[in-house]
Amino acid sequence: MAAAKKASKSGTSGKAGKTPPSPDPSRPSLKDPDYFDELEDRGMSEQKAARISNAAAREGKKKVGERGGKAENLPDRTVPELRQRAKELGLSGYSKLRKDELIDLIRNS
Repeated sequence: MAAAKKASKSGTSGKAGKTPPSPDPSRPSLKDPDYFDELEDRGMSEQKAARISNAAAREGKKKVGERGGKAENLPDRTVPELRQRAKELGLSGYSKLRKDELIDLIRNS
């Protein structure tokens, strides 16, 4: 109970495990800003880094890491398969891209 009172005095919502929204309005609301920065440093887009860092904060890094790895490698796919994947992801502007450009678009969406 004392922790809840202390949290409400410090300006947080008082809910355990929740961090307040990012003070910078240009950045997404982050549950684990340090992990977000690490993912961005690895070259991930801001949106992708936010999705992964928030999922990892919510479910744990191990659980989030176990989710991936089931899809065929993008370089092993044909251009029509990559265009289909871009369409599934709701991306635009992919019809005239070359294979390497399609892969970059899909990975950074």
